[in-house]
Amino acid sequence: MSRLRVVAAMSGGVDSAVAAARMLDAGHEVVGVHLALSQNASRLRESARGCCTIEDAGDARRVADRLGIPFYVWDLADRFRRDVMDDFVAEYAAGRTPNPCLRCNEKIKFSALLDKAIALGFDAVATGHYAQIVEGPAGRELHRAVDTAKDQSYVLGVLTADQLARAFFPLGDTTKPQIRAEAAERGFSIARKPDSHDICFIPDGDTRGYLARRIGEAEGELVDASTGEVVGRHAGSYGFTVGQRRGLGLDRSGLDGEPRYVVGVEAADNRVLIGTADLLGVTEITGDQVRWCGPPPEGTVSVGAQIRAHGEEIPASAYLDTSAVGSAQGELRVSLARQVRGVAPGQSVVLYEGTRVVGSATIRETARRLVAE
Repeated sequence: MSRLRVVAAMSGGVDSAVAAARMLDAGHEVVGVHLALSQNASRLRESARGCCTIEDAGDARRVADRLGIPFYVWDLADRFRRDVMDDFVAEYAAGRTPNPCLRCNEKIKFSALLDKAIALGFDAVATGHYAQIVEGPAGRELHRAVDTAKDQSYVLGVLTADQLARAFFPLGDTTKPQIRAEAAERGFSIARKPDSHDICFIPDGDTRGYLARRIGEAEGELVDASTGEVVGRHAGSYGFTVGQRRGLGLDRSGLDGEPRYVVGVEAADNRVLIGTADLLGVTEITGDQVRWCGPPPEGTVSVGAQIRAHGEEIPASAYLDTSAVGSAQGELRVSLARQVRGVAPGQSVVLYEGTRVVGSATIRETARRLVAE
């Protein structure tokens, strides 16, 4: 491979540090870039949930100094607020369940960051994601990582073929324990630094509280989906997602003792529909905002469908309905081989062929086949 000018996205964590080092070892000209995404640039780390703090920027700079590479901080906080945080709030307010990590990869790391890197004359961006890029007959392909417990190909399913052509994921062939051991061997002080997890802009993990502060509370009804009976009250439909069981605050008098789940969120009427587990099963998915990680498949194809970041892959068939009205990209229609519970509008379905990521779509509607399974 020829020598490339590469921006290494350095979060301040161990993964991105080793990714930058490996790109340098491969002979590329590497520049470290830390993305300042926090709305409070001087915020200190509160827990392992958060990231993008001033401490993280300092950790990234120390690694860059040890590697002997230039280091810069790019302020993308306004873009992150608009494209990720505001989108997150708007989706919940509309009764959907978004995945902010997918949106961050789509809008920030492989749109804003990559676009800026290219505009400055760089050839590619490298990150510490656990995924693999394989040269295939039709171009570069996105594949699952070797470490299945850390595989992040799901949250990268929004990438296009053009973006993959300028992306590197140097950690995809290695397990996390091996990465930590390598970081220690390289003398990185962050070798044992805890991983950030969950939603980075909600460091206390209280999603409902965060949404309440942004949207405001509004009392609404908990309604039995089968009978239409009002069985409880809530402070805002945004605090619920399909499949949820805990925190419903049900008045259990009059219920039969069988567990109840959220089976629907009607944001326009501020109503939350409650039902038994049998109402949760989904076999049909319609998605929009379709992205292909390579050439779009033709006709109906057999794939594996994954609906959550670390969820199970379900055998499925899928096809792109290009006749759908109002969607320039068409609608992705996915038929699952068996029922899956808790599939919510706003989530993403990512399609796989073996370990290769075929593409993805944002779930708009779900249904269940009315035939014997």
